[in-house]
Amino acid sequence: MITKRAFDIICSLVALIFTFPLWIIIAIAIKLDSKGPVFYKSKRVGVNAKCFYLYKFRSMVKDADQLGGKISAANDPRQTRVGRFIRKWKIDELPNFLNVLKGEMSIVGPRPESPEYVRYYTPEQMRVLAVRPGITDMSVCGQYRNEQQVLSEVEDPQRYYIDVILQDFLRLNLEYVEAQPSLWFDLKIIFRTIWAVLFDHRVKIKNKSYSFAQPGQE
Repeated sequence: MITKRAFDIICSLVALIFTFPLWIIIAIAIKLDSKGPVFYKSKRVGVNAKCFYLYKFRSMVKDADQLGGKISAANDPRQTRVGRFIRKWKIDELPNFLNVLKGEMSIVGPRPESPEYVRYYTPEQMRVLAVRPGITDMSVCGQYRNEQQVLSEVEDPQRYYIDVILQDFLRLNLEYVEAQPSLWFDLKIIFRTIWAVLFDHRVKIKNKSYSFAQPGQE
């Protein structure tokens, strides 16, 4: 864990330094494109079920949370022009490195979830909260690289997210937690994520038929 934390700090500092010019360009583009702040923060559940605020570049209109739910599909009208671009290339998540420096997140780990969706976790699934959440995990570099596009292809994105996508996330993340992965395994996930973001833009829908799960139930 000491090695993983040292790796997180070094990688975050390097990423922040080398991407700083890009931050300025993105900030200007966001301000010119729509009214509102440059950054967006959202409450997430972290290690040991402690809540924190996740930082992102704003990709939606001002006060978007009051105009719709937390789930956002690729065709969500609340997204701005700049927002659609930075989401496609995962640029909106660059401020996540600030969360890593603060010790709230890791480079690799289960993606942090909103409290309203954590209430659907079973006691077994709550085990993913035993480790720091990450900027990327096995789902980001795999089937759900294009999660928003997947959600745009189903009739009820909210229900599909809870019953299908969230369950897949938790299954993969439980495997990650139980495996107690090495730094080498984390590096493989990072490289696979970079490859997926740059070259893999396929839309994958696992299953369109599903039932709505109740909080705390399988």
